[in-house]
Amino acid sequence: MPGGLMEIRSVSVGVVAIKSVSTGLYLAMSKKGTLFGSMKYNPNCKFKERIEENGYNTYASLRWKHGGRQMFVSLNGRGKPRRGHKARRRHPSTHFLPMLPS
Repeated sequence: MPGGLMEIRSVSVGVVAIKSVSTGLYLAMSKKGTLFGSMKYNPNCKFKERIEENGYNTYASLRWKHGGRQMFVSLNGRGKPRRGHKARRRHPSTHFLPMLPS
């Protein structure tokens, strides 16, 4: 959802759930690395959060890997989701800058 506000909640150390403020759907990743919205929180909704050296955050599926490699939340230049196995941790399309509530 372009311009959508997402809420990030910690579910355990280094693991977060990401939820849309407007729709109430949880961000989830399928076994194939496709991002989708889930009405209920489940294991597909858990992401490992990592703060990178450049200050941005990356989010990798806690449940799924592709060929032993992590699958990351990633957006293309138009803001559309990319499949998790198409992106690498250091690629800018996986870097997000969280905003603190004001």
